[in-house]
Order: sequence, then structure tokens, then C-alpha cells
Amino acid sequence: MSFLPTPPSGKAAAFSYARAFSRNIGWVTPAEQELLRGKRVAIAGAGGVGGYHLLALARLGIGAFHIADFDTFDIANFNRQAGAFMSTVGQPKVDVAARMALDINPELDLRVFPDGVHGGNLDAFLDGVDLYVDGLDFFAFDARAQTYALCQRRGIPATMAAPLGMGVASMNFMPGRMSFEEYFRWGNLSEPDKALRFLIGLAPAGLHRPYLVEPSAVNLAERRGPSTVMGCQLCAGVAVTQALKILLGRGRVLAAPHATQYDAFRDKLAHTWRPGGNRHPLQWLSIQIGRHFYSKSLRAQ
Repeated sequence: MSFLPTPPSGKAAAFSYARAFSRNIGWVTPAEQELLRGKRVAIAGAGGVGGYHLLALARLGIGAFHIADFDTFDIANFNRQAGAFMSTVGQPKVDVAARMALDINPELDLRVFPDGVHGGNLDAFLDGVDLYVDGLDFFAFDARAQTYALCQRRGIPATMAAPLGMGVASMNFMPGRMSFEEYFRWGNLSEPDKALRFLIGLAPAGLHRPYLVEPSAVNLAERRGPSTVMGCQLCAGVAVTQALKILLGRGRVLAAPHATQYDAFRDKLAHTWRPGGNRHPLQWLSIQIGRHFYSKSLRAQ
């Protein structure tokens, strides 16, 4: 469906794309800014990281979006989500995110998918897009697997930046390179095992683990874990930088089996390379160590 905004009175006529994004010039050329204006990006998830991704990409000057989310805002979202306010409690996340993005650029071509992403709408969600940005909940296993699989079949580049602790873990999946399933190797595993492989695969260096002060807050079997606003905002900076490089074809893009993790709490950056993904011997060992570390969280309480 299309989201048709009603701009605030007196503001739409004053908007100028060239002026709004003029401060990008220098880090991008005027010609590159026009290229970004013509790009269409799909973002699944409009909550924790997805909302920040959308707003940052809108400020970069991306001209068109497909955004999907089925959830509504709740007070439990206040510690980290861009659109979570007392005034938005109970409102659909996708509608709030759309309003915020359109308040940055009222000329956006924006389509919302209020049922989230699923097998019935994935074709439309990825139709005509230049890039997929993953903002799905950590535990959205089926939606994530289906979306990456269709991206691979259609030759659509995909980037993810996941908040872990007070940092970010990021990966890119590029056309013709290692796929999401080839790297994470979920197959028909149980959901707790998928969660463990996803967590270890995203951040083999595990920079976030030493300062987890309340391990009971993590329960992979019950689909819950702690999060921080620092992690979510760092994710937006990383994901949007990767988006710029991919969309403009400028700069080196590290694709899976490469992964990076930056942890602001520990002031550390790690770059890992795991050929074969979770089949790699070091990765297999990390999964076994992780199984021990997260042993309690793999069981429902």
C-alpha cells in the first residue's frame, strides 16, 4: 500500500531537496547525491534498529523506501527505539517511522507494509529495490531467512548491523557471493540453535560478552535479551555507511564470510574472516563455547 502524507501547513512549499542535503556535499559529489535521490531501499523492521536506519538514510537523501513492521510501540521500547514516545504508545511502528521520515523529506516515495514481511508480500516488498537493510528483530528467524533468500535470487545486495551490548556487529551479503544460509547454516535447526548460530556468526570475536553483568537477562529459548540505545544508534551509522558504499559503488565492501564488530564500551574493533561460515573450524569451536556460555539461556524457564 502507499502511504500518502499530509504535510504540515506551510512546510511543504519551503522544502528544497538541494538545500536539505547540501551539507552532504564534500563527502559525496553533487552527482552522487542525485544518484542517492534516485535509489530505493527496503527496510524490514521499524523499531530498534530499523527506525534509526530509516531516519539516517532519509537524512542521507535516499529518495524512496519500502518499510515493513507489524508491531506497535510499547513502553518497553523506550530505552532504544527511535519512534518510541508517550505520544506514540499503541501506534503502529511503521506509521510512526513513516511520519518521521516524511518530516525530514516530504518528497519521499514511501510504501509501508503494515503486516511486516512474510511469504505473501516479499515479492512486492523487494520489487524494484536497490538495497535491502535488515532491521528485523533478532528472533525473526523465518522472515529473515526468506528475505535473504529472495535477495540472493534477485541479485539484491543486503546489509545488516546488529546491536550487541554497547556496540555493533555488521555483515554484507552481496550478489554472487556467499549467501545468508551458506554462512549461518540454519537449515532445520531448532529456534534456540538458530539464535546461537546467529549470535556467534554475527560476532565471532564476542567483544560484548565480558561485560554482560546480568546473564539471566539473556534467554534465547524465550526470545528475550537486553539492548542499548548506544548499540542501536551505532548500528545506523554503520549500516548507512555500508549502504552509501554499495549504492554508489565507492569504497571497499566487505562481504560474508567477512564480519566486523565494534564495541564502544571496550574501545575495540574486530574484523573476522570465516570461510565456510559456521562450518569453519574456529566458528564451530566458537559455537561449542557459546553453547556452554549460553547453556541456561538455551532452555525455556
